Amino acid sequence: MYKNNQILSFCHNYWELTKPKVVALMLVTVLVGMLMATRQWVSMSLILATLIGIALCAGSGAAINHLLDSHLDARMTRTENRPVVQGRVLAHQVLWFAFILASLGLSILYFLVNPLTSGLTFLSLIGYAVIYTGYLKRATTQNIVIGGLAGAAPPLLGWTAVTNHVDPQGLLLVLIIFVWTPPHFWALALHRIRDYENIDIPMFPVIYGEKLTRLHVLLYVLLLILVTIIPYLIGMCGKLYLVGVMLLNSRFLYWAYILYKKYHPKAALETFKYSIVYLLGLFILLLVDHYY
Repeated sequence: MYKNNQILSFCHNYWELTKPKVVALMLVTVLVGMLMATRQWVSMSLILATLIGIALCAGSGAAINHLLDSHLDARMTRTENRPVVQGRVLAHQVLWFAFILASLGLSILYFLVNPLTSGLTFLSLIGYAVIYTGYLKRATTQNIVIGGLAGAAPPLLGWTAVTNHVDPQGLLLVLIIFVWTPPHFWALALHRIRDYENIDIPMFPVIYGEKLTRLHVLLYVLLLILVTIIPYLIGMCGKLYLVGVMLLNSRFLYWAYILYKKYHPKAALETFKYSIVYLLGLFILLLVDHYY
C-alpha cells in the first residue's frame, strides 16, 4: 500500500507540472480550430495526433514555467504548494521531463500532422516558456499583453493541422484569445494583488494601481466585444453565433462593469471565473454554428 501511494504521489507531482486544467481549455480551442478549418470530416487519427502532440508541448512549457518561477511561487499563497517549490520534483528532473515531453510532442506533430504545425508549436513553446516566462514577465507591465500571443496560438495550430497553411480566419481565432487574455489575467491579478506585491514582477495592478487596472479590464472587454463580432461580419459565422456571443459578451461586460465600479466584494474573482466560462462557451458556440 505504501509503495502504491508513493507511485501515485510521483505521478501526481509530474501531472501537476503540466497544468492540466489550462491545457484542457487550450485543447478545446485546438479542436475547434481543426473542425472549423474545413467543411469535411476530419479523421480521428489526425485529431488524436494533433491533440496529443500539442498537449505534450503545452505540458512541457508549463513544466518550464514551474521551474523558472519557483522562487516567485514560494512567496505566493496561490502557488506555494507547487511540486518544485516543495522540493517534490528537482530542477534537473523538471528539465528532463520538459525536454522529453517537447521532443515527443514536436515529433508527433512533425511526422503525423505536418511540419508547419510542428514549427508553429515550437515557436509558441519558446514564446511562452522562454520569452514570456524568462524575460517579458519580469521586464514590463505589458507582459501579459505581449506574451499573450503565444498563449493565443492553439486554435491556429488546430487550423494549420488540417489545412497546412496559415489562414486569416485562423488568425482571427488567435486575435480573440489575444484580446481575451488581459481582462482574464488582470482580474486574477486584482484578486491576488497582495501576492503580486510580494514578488519582483511588474504586474499592471501593482505598478499602476487597482483603479486603472479595473478600467483597463473594462476597456479590453469592450474591445473583445468588437473583435468577437468580426466572425459574423465576414461571413465566417451565422446568426446563431451572433446571438450567442452577444449573450456571452453581455455577461462579461456586466462583471467588468461591476469590477470597475467596485459593486461586489469578490468582483475580481467572479470576473476571472466567468472569463474561463466565456472562452469555453465562445469556442463551443463557434463549433455549433459551424455545423449548424
